Amino acid sequence: MDEQGNIEGFGQPAANGEDSAPMANVLSQYVKDLSFENPNAPAIYQVQGAPKLDVQFNIGAAQVGEDVHEVVLKIEARGEIEGQVMYLCELSFAGLFGLRNIPNEHLQPFLLGEAPRILFPFARRVLADAVRDGGFPPLLLEPIDFGALYFQQQAQAAAAETGEIAGEGIGHA
Repeated sequence: MDEQGNIEGFGQPAANGEDSAPMANVLSQYVKDLSFENPNAPAIYQVQGAPKLDVQFNIGAAQVGEDVHEVVLKIEARGEIEGQVMYLCELSFAGLFGLRNIPNEHLQPFLLGEAPRILFPFARRVLADAVRDGGFPPLLLEPIDFGALYFQQQAQAAAAETGEIAGEGIGHA
């Protein structure tokens, strides 16, 4: 440690001036779009029964600058009770990530697996508050393993591709 209590060499450029260590930083997080609809108010508050919830996720990523990527976690939630819509809530929660010296084979897994994991707790809170502010119990989503979902989708895509190639070789229609 140096006299300021910092670990020597941590975060410092290499002695030869080359900065080749992989780095990932959250630059900012923000609500990109938020929509809440309560189409059957006030009558919906009189309906008794167990609500049926449908929640869908979508993740998008784009490079927006040199070493800067935007990741958007989109969550669509729909609540129904006795066949009537309670609420429709759509949230696009985004983050800007500074990524430097990340190998290409690790870039997509980070952007579509790790970055949404980082954003999720904040998006979850925004969604819960919007539903609560609409007059309903807050929608508290369980944690999601976005990394496992990413690798599962990659495996399914690879299996489908392998199956198509194998199928063509056998002569299936």
